[in-house]
Amino acid sequence: MANTFRQMYPDIELVSEKVITDEKGVYSSGGANSFWNLLLYIIEKYTNREMAILLAKYYEIEIDRNNQSQFTIFTGQKDHNDDTIIKAQQYIEENYTEKITVDQLVDKLAIGRRNLERRFKKATSNTVVEYIQRVKIEAVKKGLETSRKSINELMYDVGYSDVKAFRTVFKRTTGLSPIEYKNKYAGLQMAVY
Repeated sequence: MANTFRQMYPDIELVSEKVITDEKGVYSSGGANSFWNLLLYIIEKYTNREMAILLAKYYEIEIDRNNQSQFTIFTGQKDHNDDTIIKAQQYIEENYTEKITVDQLVDKLAIGRRNLERRFKKATSNTVVEYIQRVKIEAVKKGLETSRKSINELMYDVGYSDVKAFRTVFKRTTGLSPIEYKNKYAGLQMAVY
């Protein structure tokens, strides 16, 4: 709902990746269970770190969780009325395994580059390149959660060949390195006899 929120309230700076925000005495937390982290934050703020750690251990809460990007499920932002941009999004989502460039989209859609980039950002709150990256990273996340493929195999499957660039984009998008994500979300590999 972050994109919808930004459209409805353009003057408010939404920090969607943060679990807790503290702005001039107004507190908010991210997802439905993030209130636990908000409670720990307030306890630490008004008592001390020791008390917050004690309660985190007592209730089995990850104490310093401050980023919720790993929980984001990217489904694209298509709640706009720009048919050209929807076509661009569909092309990206159907061809994410390829190397897609802005120039390819410009040629495919018969639109000027600046016009495409401006309209894409307005419609989706992402640049074209950011959108391409988010689609690719979402595919890798799903692969890490459900397949036995290695990180490198999944990286290559979505069109990345530069390991360092891939890891940088993955961490920026999810808040975790690919190996941290895999360790946290990969299904249990149970032996079947």
